Amino acid sequence: MSYRSRKRKAIAEINVVPYIDVMLVLLIIFMVTAPLLTEGVKVDLPQTSESAPVQSTEDAPEPFVLSVDAEGTLFVDDREYDAAGIIRYAKALYLEKPSTNFLIRGDKNARYEYVMQAMTLLKEAGIETVSLVTERSKQQ
Repeated sequence: MSYRSRKRKAIAEINVVPYIDVMLVLLIIFMVTAPLLTEGVKVDLPQTSESAPVQSTEDAPEPFVLSVDAEGTLFVDDREYDAAGIIRYAKALYLEKPSTNFLIRGDKNARYEYVMQAMTLLKEAGIETVSLVTERSKQQ
């Protein structure tokens, strides 16, 4: 009986190689998909010599970004909205989270009228402060 108890000992090792393989595959997947998720609506922003960054704190909610493409189509979070939908959405968000920053991303080829209409829609929703998003000029 003592012969059998000496021969079989419990193995107390964990094989982590399969876990490392899975982790590396997930890392590659996230590295490939992350840039695709942040692209959003294709808007060619106007360039300025200086752009004032929007001040935000860690507990500030995510900003409301209203994009206006060159044809005057309105988008929020890659979804197309009509004027009434923008007003409803902005008003509801403002009532729920009044500290939200409201931004307009207007394409540089969009008519000035389209960007002003977007600002008017946010004004109708009760938003008093609206910021315009620009791109820093590469000529420096």
